Parts: sequence; C-alpha cells; structure tokens
Amino acid sequence: MVSSWARRPEAGRTEAVAVLMPVTVMLAIGLWGLDRGGMWRDEAVTFQVARRSVPQIWQLLHSVDAVHGLYYLLMHVVLTPHPGEVALRLPSVCGAAATAGLVAAMGVRLCRPRVGLWAGLLYAVTPMTGHFAQEGRSYALVAAGVAGATLLLVRALRTGGWWAYGGTVAVTCLLHEFAVLVLLAHAGTLALARVPRRMWWRWGCAAGAALLVLLPLALVSQGQSAQVAWLPMPGFGSADRLLRAFAGPRQLVFVPYLVLIALALRSPLARRGELTLRAVALPLMVVPPAVLMTVSRFWPLYDERYVLYALAGAPLLAAAGAERLVAMVPRLALSSLSGVLTGVLAIALVFVWQLPLLRKDRIPDRRPDNLAVVSAVAGRELRPGDPVLFLPSLVRRSALAYPNGFRGVRDIALREPGPVSGTLYGQETNPGELRRRLDRLDRVWVVAEPFALRPAWYPGSATERLKLAVVGEEFVPREEVARRGVTLRLYVRRSAPGGGDASIYAHRAAP
Repeated sequence: MVSSWARRPEAGRTEAVAVLMPVTVMLAIGLWGLDRGGMWRDEAVTFQVARRSVPQIWQLLHSVDAVHGLYYLLMHVVLTPHPGEVALRLPSVCGAAATAGLVAAMGVRLCRPRVGLWAGLLYAVTPMTGHFAQEGRSYALVAAGVAGATLLLVRALRTGGWWAYGGTVAVTCLLHEFAVLVLLAHAGTLALARVPRRMWWRWGCAAGAALLVLLPLALVSQGQSAQVAWLPMPGFGSADRLLRAFAGPRQLVFVPYLVLIALALRSPLARRGELTLRAVALPLMVVPPAVLMTVSRFWPLYDERYVLYALAGAPLLAAAGAERLVAMVPRLALSSLSGVLTGVLAIALVFVWQLPLLRKDRIPDRRPDNLAVVSAVAGRELRPGDPVLFLPSLVRRSALAYPNGFRGVRDIALREPGPVSGTLYGQETNPGELRRRLDRLDRVWVVAEPFALRPAWYPGSATERLKLAVVGEEFVPREEVARRGVTLRLYVRRSAPGGGDASIYAHRAAP
C-alpha cells in the first residue's frame, strides 16, 4: 500500500526524483563504451536484416526469425537514417533506462519513494542489465515492456485500465514470444494478493486478448523451432548462474543481496485483496525462469537472455528488504534522508565493486566473436578477384555485416544473396554447379568456423559436404590466419605449381 508519507504535498517531486535518478544512471552506464568497435554474430543479423526493405524483411520472416519480426521492423525505422553500431544499440540503452525507471515507479507505487529509488538504482548497476543494454537485440526492450505491463497491472487492480495492460502485454510478446510467461507471473501476483473473482475475470479477458494476438506468431515460430536446436538442457548450474546474474556475480554483493531478499520475504502476510511489493516482485523474479527451465528439461528452450525481464523482481525485493533493515535501526528510521543516503551509498559501493565486470563487458572480445576483426583480417589477406568459400554458409555473416574486407572477392558457392532469396545468409548453389565452379580453380580461400575444420564435423547439407570433400581431397592448405571464432585458410590444388601432397602450411594468428 502507498504510505501516508507519500501523500504529503512534496510527494510528487520526491517520487519524480526517485524515478528519474535510476533512468539517468542507467543511461550513463548504457552509453558508456557503446561503440565498442565491432558487432558479434547476433547483432550482425539485426544489422543486416533491418537494412533490408520491408517486403524483404516480410519474406524472410516466412522462413526464419519470425520471433524477431516486430523488432526487425522497428530497427528498420531506426537504422534507415544513419546505420551504424551506436544506432543499432541505442534502442536497447533506452529500453534499459526505461526499465530502471519503471522498476523505481513500482517501488514508489507499492511501498515508498526511497524503496523505488533503491530498486531502480540496483537494477541499473547490475552487470546483466548493463550487458543487454549494449546488445543490438530485442531483450532490453522486452524487459521494458514487461516492466511497463507489470506497472499497468498494479494500476488496473486499483483503478482499472485493463486494455492498456493487455495491449502492452501483446506488443511485448510480439517483440519476443517468451515474454508470454509474464502472464503466469501476473497470475501468481493475483493469487498472492487474493484478489476477488471479478479481478480474475478482468485480468483473464485482457490476458486472453493478448494471447489471441500472439497466436499467429506462435504457430509460425513453431515451424522454425530448429533455430533453437542448439540450446542445451538446463540444470542446477543454470539456475545458480541466473540467480548470480540477477543479484550480482561478485560474492560480496551476492550474499548480502540474498539476505535482503530473505528479509523482504519475511514480511507479514498481506490482507485479502491488498497488493504488496512482495506479491508483485516474487512471481516476476521466479515464475518465468522456473517455468522455462522446467519445460526445457523436455524441450530445451532456455537461455538467460529469454528471461532477462524477470530480473526486475530481484532489485524490488532487495530494496524492500533494505527498507525492513533500515526500520530496525532507530537512528535511520527516524531520519528519512539518512535512510535514503545510506541506501544510495550502499548501491554506489555495489557499483564500484562490480565496476571491473562492467568495464570488461565493453571489450569486444567478451562477446563470442567480433565480425569487424574478421573483416579486417580478410581485407589484409584477400585481393580483388580471389575466390572465397564460406564454410558453413553462415560464416558469410562477417561479409554481410562488414563488406569492405571482402570487397571484390568471388563468393564461389553463392547463388542468390540473402535479400533476394529471403534467407539470412543467401541461397547457395547445388552441389553439381559448385563442383563445376571449383574444378576451374587452382586456389581458393576458405573462411570457416573452427568446428567446420574438425574431422568429426558432418554437415547435413549436400553442398556443405561437397565443400569439405573437394577441398579435402583435391586441395592442400598453404596458409592459415586464425582469429577467435573464425579461420581463414588458403588452399592450393594438388596438381597446381607449388601444390603436391604435403599439407604443411604457414600458420599465423591474426592481431
């Protein structure tokens, strides 16, 4: 419930400060090092798809990535005026800042301004938040949508406005369909608050409308489920890593954070129909990850980025626990300002302690790969007219994201580029035609994922198998440049001058 303190004349100004300060801090953290000098593979997909025309994006979604369709259309609008890495990531920064403000607003609405301030600041300084604030993907925007929907749920339970709630849930689920799990969290909130039956009915109508909007996307994406076939089955380690990501991976932050959450959960049971911070935050933090992990024991779908939005519940609980702790100290409890400053100082220390993690996260090598470096290496090694074979075809993403390094080379296997064929990386030619093209070559550069050069790899595509067979049987490697995530290898035909049967080649690590 909103305390009597919050109804003083100066309450509006205080509440505004409690909301705007976390927004400002999150913006500063998100903008820090935003142009880190290279996109990684997932960001590169966003970048190259969003720069296609709307009909080309629509054509692509029929075969792949339907789950990201609305996000790609949004990014098409963002990137059309000035495509670049900063523009690519800026919506995520804004989404993270909005989420920090919405988390603070929930704390203000459900408890008091200082609880909202602490919760918003805790959200802003969490390394997981900072990481996804700088990703050119939809997850930070989804988190903002879920936080907004949760705040609208609080408002709807008190004053109405259910269609605004349902519309926000629907749009958020269209940004990423796994956001639908927030409906289960909200059902948990209604159960903990023990709301009357009429509230369940109104919520059910709004939730049902959102599900109807989501249904077509769910049916289409079901046919594209092979895209997540790489996801492993989660175990206890997955739950532990997610909890540490929510609370902060450093032990000196993690343990006190859990203590504060435990204090919040020890609060007395609310009266029937009373909406408390615990009833909102606990299901939000626990239900979506728990449900997705449980389902993933049978059908692996879990990844921590898919439940980033559940992070909003953790700082709310920790801030509520801090409020109880402050109430136990008479000197702090009597002085509102002293309590606020003590909490802000503690969060500042949390930020300083985790600052090395935030700094490391802004280094390009912290991502799985850096396609800008791959393109730079290609630009040093390849010459106009050089034949290039991408193995497998998805390695072509580096050439699509940063084409300058591959300018003028001949893509031997490509039949139709991605925008024309309605695919992410282009449509490759059939094995017969590829064989004829390779027969005319005495040398070819192979740009490969490291796993593709291992003997145990057996691709499902006939074209990929032909690449391996011809290069392995009729060519020998003569030069190699390795970079984390990709290998460039020059092959020379055995019968060509300088060929022969030897497979000794010069190996160089890319700078």
